[in-house]
Amino acid sequence: MRPVPDNPGPGQESVWDYPRPPRIEPCSRRIRVVLGGVTLVDTTRSLRVLETSHPPVYYAPVADVVAGALSPAARSTFCEFKGSARYFDVRGGALVAKDGAWTYDEGQLAGYVAFYAGKVDACFVDDERVTPQEGGFYGGWITSHVAGPFKGPPGTSRY
Repeated sequence: MRPVPDNPGPGQESVWDYPRPPRIEPCSRRIRVVLGGVTLVDTTRSLRVLETSHPPVYYAPVADVVAGALSPAARSTFCEFKGSARYFDVRGGALVAKDGAWTYDEGQLAGYVAFYAGKVDACFVDDERVTPQEGGFYGGWITSHVAGPFKGPPGTSRY
C-alpha cells in the first residue's frame, strides 16, 4: 500500500512526485564525499537520479574522484531501469568502505559513480551533510530539500 506523502515545505520536492521509471538530470550543486579524512569527490558536475519514493541518488563523474580511491569489488546487482551495476571498494586515508560505490557501464550513467552515504564518513550537497537512505540497499541522499516518506526501512519494499 502506498503511504501518504509528507507535505513538502518551501523549497522542498516530494519524492512521491518523482517518476517511475526514474529521471536522470544534470546537477550543478556542489557534491562532496569524504572518507578517512580525505575528500574523495568535490564536483559541481554530477547527475541526479530521481525515482518515486526514493531520495535523490547523486552520481559524480569518475574523472572527479581522487585517483586510487576506487577498487573493483566482486558485488554486482541489476536494476530493471538502469541495467547491470558493478561495485567498488572505496579507499580514503586508512579506511576502506567495502562495496561503498557503484557504477553502470551503459546508458546515461556510464562514466559516473554513486557513493553510499552510510558507508563513508560524510557526504554533502552544497554544505548540507546528507542522511543516508535507510535499508542498506538503496543509495539515496536525504537532505532538507526532499520530503518523504522514503523507501528503504523495513516494511517499505512495496512502495
